[in-house]
Amino acid sequence: MISVEEARQRILSALAPLSAETVPVTAAHGRILAEDTFAAVDLPGFDNSAMDGYAVRAAELAGAGAQSPVRLRVVGQAAAGEFFAGEVTGESCVRIFTGSPLPAGADAVVMQEETRAAGAGTVEILERVRAWENVRRQGEDARRGVVVGAAGDRLGAGKIGLHAASGIVEARVGRRPVTGLLATGNELREPGLALGRGEIYESNRAMLRPLVTAAGGVAKIYPVAADTLAATRAALEEALAECDVVITTGGVSVGALDFVKAAWTELGGTVDFWKVSMKPGKPFAFGRRGEKSWFGLPGNPVSALVTFLLLARPALLRLQGATETGLPAHSAVLADGLANRGDRRHFMRVRVDAAGRAHNAGIQASHFLSSAAAANGLVDVPPGTVWAAGAMATVLRWEW
Repeated sequence: MISVEEARQRILSALAPLSAETVPVTAAHGRILAEDTFAAVDLPGFDNSAMDGYAVRAAELAGAGAQSPVRLRVVGQAAAGEFFAGEVTGESCVRIFTGSPLPAGADAVVMQEETRAAGAGTVEILERVRAWENVRRQGEDARRGVVVGAAGDRLGAGKIGLHAASGIVEARVGRRPVTGLLATGNELREPGLALGRGEIYESNRAMLRPLVTAAGGVAKIYPVAADTLAATRAALEEALAECDVVITTGGVSVGALDFVKAAWTELGGTVDFWKVSMKPGKPFAFGRRGEKSWFGLPGNPVSALVTFLLLARPALLRLQGATETGLPAHSAVLADGLANRGDRRHFMRVRVDAAGRAHNAGIQASHFLSSAAAANGLVDVPPGTVWAAGAMATVLRWEW
């Protein structure tokens, strides 16, 4: 049995990013950059006004104030997208708007609120300004040719905006891993069908699907496989033919009807390790067959959830070339006490409220989906540890 850290490291060391593809920047949300991207234009592309007002020469307004206004001639105006053809002098100014190119000769903008009309094409300036005050300088955000996205970065809304504003149309990104979700168990039925005695609805695939999507994978759900070696092997073989990654739930423990490991090895796969010192999720397995990866998650839903978040999610990100693969983490004050009296690390479900306090999400048994539904984070509680309410803890987040 190995630690969570060793399991994660062995998984990530076994994987290499999938091939890259070129996509439009506008369609790249959530994708991982496969290579650096470079600004095609300066950002901003020219000196422009940060607000509505008047373009002036700052040195000419050193004595301006409410009691000593400086009167200037308004020699024109420039709206956003327009350019004033003349030049600002010491006795003149240009009416200007947010985003308007700064006219020649001007080096500052006086806010409209710090002026008043004086009639006959003049304006009084009621406040002095410093040179380049209220001006957005050319290239101050990004210079043409500068790196605006590094290989391994995940493209969120802000980075996509930066790319688009910098004139980048396309980007090379890691291919999304096609991820098969396969559940095994004679007792499992598809939601919506009638249940017989001793039967339950299968929920792990539905739970994991949005998590795979959030990690950048393309989820593909397969039918439930019966607890026989032949059925399990056939289901795995079908998924392997179509997917980069196969995630199974159930059938990886030591029961007489646990056939997943045996079916995997019969198909030529290796089992790199089995069992991780964690709770929930001890009977977790990982294996490879050529370029394909298999993650054998336990069947209990919370065990499947936790092992996916801690071990399978980083792998999906790694396959896309991500440099950051861990869950976001932050400190929080425990609103309720947490206790782990066992001999394995317990990743306990908590709900972080709007004030940043972490509440126990409910009963921590591995079959309790209600506490998983209430949770948005995990707290790693060491063996033999009791934390009282008010203690500080690190929360691993998967929902915000």
